[in-house]
Amino acid sequence: MRKSELNGKELIGKIVVSEEGGSKFGVVGDVSFITESGELMNIILTDPTKHAAEMQIQEDEKGRYLIPFSAVKSVGDFVIVSEKDII
Repeated sequence: MRKSELNGKELIGKIVVSEEGGSKFGVVGDVSFITESGELMNIILTDPTKHAAEMQIQEDEKGRYLIPFSAVKSVGDFVIVSEKDII
């Protein structure tokens, strides 16, 4: 599925995995987006793994980990992200 065709709801519940080593980050719990344009900004993780915590990923005001949507490389059964694009 191409990123330009994504609906944020389709991501919820998918496991987020690193492109580089296959490490798990957690599960997509929600997405943040720009209301006016519908552009996806961040994936909000639920059930973050130890790997996510060790990477010092950006957090929101509620302490939830955020992965910038620009780091997403592909979406299928999993959401594949590039670690180098996260921080």
